Parts: sequence; structure tokens; C-alpha cells
Amino acid sequence: MSKTTFSAKNVVKHFGGVTALSDGNIEIASGEVVALLGANGSGKSTLSKALTGVVVPNSGQLLRNEKPMNFSSPLDAKNYGIASVYQELSLIPRMTIAENIWLMHEPTRGTFVNQKELFNRTADLLDLFKGTISASIRPDSYVYHLGSDERQIVEILKAYSLKPSLLILDEATASLDNKQVDRLFSLIENWKKEEIAIEFISHRLEEVFRIADKVTVLRNGKTVAYSIPIVDIKRNDLVRYMVGEKSLAKEHELYSQERLTKEKTAISIHGLRGINLRGISVDVKEGEILGLGGLRGQGQSEMLLSIFGAIQHSGKIEINGKLVTFTNPKQAINQGIAFVPGDRNSQGLFSIRSILENLMLPSWEKYGTVIRMKAAVQDAEKISKSLNLVMGGLNDPVSSLSGGNAQKVVVGKWLLKSPKILLLDDPTKGVDVGAKDELYQLLYRLREQGTTILFYSSEDDELLNLCDRIVVFYDGQINAVLTGEDINKNTLVSTSMSSQLIGAEVEAK
Repeated sequence: MSKTTFSAKNVVKHFGGVTALSDGNIEIASGEVVALLGANGSGKSTLSKALTGVVVPNSGQLLRNEKPMNFSSPLDAKNYGIASVYQELSLIPRMTIAENIWLMHEPTRGTFVNQKELFNRTADLLDLFKGTISASIRPDSYVYHLGSDERQIVEILKAYSLKPSLLILDEATASLDNKQVDRLFSLIENWKKEEIAIEFISHRLEEVFRIADKVTVLRNGKTVAYSIPIVDIKRNDLVRYMVGEKSLAKEHELYSQERLTKEKTAISIHGLRGINLRGISVDVKEGEILGLGGLRGQGQSEMLLSIFGAIQHSGKIEINGKLVTFTNPKQAINQGIAFVPGDRNSQGLFSIRSILENLMLPSWEKYGTVIRMKAAVQDAEKISKSLNLVMGGLNDPVSSLSGGNAQKVVVGKWLLKSPKILLLDDPTKGVDVGAKDELYQLLYRLREQGTTILFYSSEDDELLNLCDRIVVFYDGQINAVLTGEDINKNTLVSTSMSSQLIGAEVEAK
């Protein structure tokens, strides 16, 4: 069987005065996975959206088997056999899983939707992820009942239901746990046998080396590495392609146990219970970066939201030795606490508002009842410069920013408040290597200024390289506290997997 190839050649795309792509190139053949990599703002999403008809290039060619593809909408692209899964989900919450998956191509009986066939086909698709999603999920379950990982899976199944020739997965693993990623990668191997061409975008390089056959890299709107076999490239070389000569964050000096003992306790938590929490107790020192480890969904996010007053809980929380009872986030903010979510689109930003409005959102009252706009703009400019925010201007909509720069706004809006305690809930999810490095450097500076940081990450390496201590969550409890030499991947992974492992781990130490 001859292979089908999809390619983009010398694609250029301008958005007003901003050039998103100046020379975008990629080629994907049926039965292979090509990883498309690059820093946020490098043009990855723009190139992918050109292939799916979401954006129309100013120049360049889109080809199938070296013959031009002409389309100006996603529907046109679907007619060429192209389907996609983006970071921003397209599901309709008030519709069922079945209705979402088969929207616009429902199985019919005459002029009516064949409900039985709709249900059975959806059940077959859900079985592809059996054992990795809740057993209670059915084709007639409403999407608004689903967690972010299950919504992502429905989005993937929706794209696969189109029987595509080219499937674009843009950060499709960002919301999935390890077990779900394993299942997806197993499915991808099967889809390759079905002669589906797959473009895979991920900021987790270990996933790229695990699943990709070839790699293409964009930097500053240009393709700088083209269809390199994954076996022929090393991780460091790949990072260098993505960020150029820019150095990655250097190892920082962790707090010594002696220093941690001497430092003042900034936040003390006793017997915290609530959604996914079964009696959490931990003290965090002033100026410490405390990592929250463990598999996704073990209570890490709920602990942060409880501290921030965003969800109901019981137990005691003390800030600088004083008992506090926050029933809403405003009370926590007034006590110098800031919260940065990983889901910036639904929790961290007002996408239809400007960059300025988003940056200043927690701080407008500082500028008076009649807002002193000049002072506000000056402060916003200082923050944007300190964060190296790449933008057209402060009045541009925040939706115009790349993922990494949008996340900088989510962090930056709290800097004017000079938070004493910073709660980070997987803040680098979907963020490129360069933007991660800048965030790490910012956290180091905040730590040196005495800010206490609680940091949850779905990436083990991030916790291992950044945090002074790591508390490992398992089933809503703290299963281990890692310090010193115990902060290593083997210990972190083993204590994340089962509470039965922890006794042996501790005894072995």
C-alpha cells in the first residue's frame, strides 16, 4: 500500500503586525508519528491550525501526496481526512459523550439519528480506555460531569471517530495521568498500523522519545530541524534546537535541613479533610519551595484550593502561627496568598479581555475608586518586562498570546500583590522549555525574597529539580516526605504508586 503524505511547505502567516510563521515546514506520512516541537510562540499551533483549516496561510503550500490542498475552514480539512485534538477542548458540556463524539456525523436510520447505534459505537470507543476512566462513565453521561482527563479522552475519541488519515494531537497528554498516557500510546501504535499519519505535540520530551518516529522543530516561526529520525537525535540537541543558545535553569542550592529547622513556619496544616483529602498535616517554612508529588488526582489540587478558600474543608490552617478560616478566595488574597492554576483558560484568564486587564485584575483597588490608569499601566509594563512577556501591546486580547506567555500573565497578575504564600497547581502544563526556565528563575527569586511556595506538578523531574522538600500524596494522604538524598526519581515514583511501598522504603533508608 502506497503511503499518504501530508505536508506544509514554506508556510507564512501574519496576524496583524505579528508574524506567527515565517517559514513553516512539516511532512507526515501514513503510519508514522512526527513530533512537532518548539517553544511557545514558535508557531507550532499556527502551523497545525493551517493544516486543519482553522487559519489560512498568507503564503506557502499545504499538500497531500504533493498535490495542493485548498481549504478555508475546518470542514474543508475534514474532507481531506484531517482531524485534530487541541489543548482547548471543543466539547459541549450540556451534551452527552455520545452526542459530542458524533456531532455532525451521527449514525442515522433514514432521516433520524439511530440512537441504539449511537450508543453502541460510543461504548466501543470508550472501551478503548477501559480501566483508565471511571467505570460509571457511559455514552449517555453528560460531559459536565467529567474530570479534565476524561474530557480530554472524549476529545481524542471524537477525533478518532472521524476515521482520519491525519490525526493532530496538540498537547493531548497534558491532562492525562500515566496510566491513561500508556493506553493512548498503545492506541497510537495500533493507529499507525491502520496507516494513520499522526502529528504529536508535547512539551514532555520523554513522551517524544517514547512515541515519535521523527521530529520537526520550529523556533521563532521557522523550521530549524526537519523530519529528523528520533534515533538520530539526543535530548540536549533537541532542547538546543528549541531554545537556541538560551541556557536552561541552573541547579539551585536547596535548603539544608539545618536551615529548614531554623526558618520560621509560614503555613501549618493540621488534619485537613475534604474532597479527596483524608487528614493532611504538614508545616511549610518561610522561603521554602515545597513540592506536592504523587500521581495525578491524589488530593494535591484540593489541598491548594482548600488553603485558598476555594472549596469546603475541615481541619486547621495557621498562617504565621495564627489560625485562619477562609471561606472564599478574597479572604485568602487579603492575607497575602496567591493561587496559580494549571488550567489557565478556564481558571486563570478572562480570554476576551486585554492583557492589561488580566494583569491588573487582583490589584485594581490599589489604584483608587477613580482608577489612576497611568500608574496602573506603568506597573503592568514593569511586570511584563520582568517576565519577558512577548506581546504586541498591553491592550491586545490575552487570547492573542502563546501558551507560555499567557501563563506568564497568570503568574504576573499576582506579583503586584507581593504574595507571602504562592500556591502553584501544575503551572507549567503545556508550557515550553524556555518559558519553564523563566518561571523557575522567577520562583528562585521569590524564594530568596522570603515567599513560601507550594508547588504541584504532574512532571516528576520538575519536582526533583526545583523543590527543597517533596511531600508525596497517595489516596488523599501524605505517603512520604522526601528530603536530602531521598529526593530522587526512584523514591518519588515508588512512594507515589502504593501506600504498601512506603514502609519498606523508610526501613530501607
